[in-house]
Amino acid sequence: MKPLLTLLPALLIGMAVQAQQRMNMNEQTKSAEVAVWDTYVTRKDGRVMHFDIIAPSSQRDSAVIHAYGKAYLERKGEGGQPLTSKECRFCHVRTLQPKWEADIHRQGFFILELENCE
Repeated sequence: MKPLLTLLPALLIGMAVQAQQRMNMNEQTKSAEVAVWDTYVTRKDGRVMHFDIIAPSSQRDSAVIHAYGKAYLERKGEGGQPLTSKECRFCHVRTLQPKWEADIHRQGFFILELENCE
């Protein structure tokens, strides 16, 4: 019985530390913000693609954001189409969504396809 009483405080402290770490992680995830760049690009077939480029809110360099959009257009077979401040503008800041997080960590951005992006 005595060894159990000796371990009990250590177990309680360990559980409290783990709970605090989970709470901190949840707070960081909840408070993470991203910038949304509203983008309209005319496709080669004349239709207009509408998509959002979502990047960390700390990334405000439009040249970097436009490069993200151009990389996306290349992957979609629309490389070479104009993508400048005329086609792509900062729109707003919002809370990071879990489904965007992996892409943002891996490549720096996430593309939210809205219209004519097939």
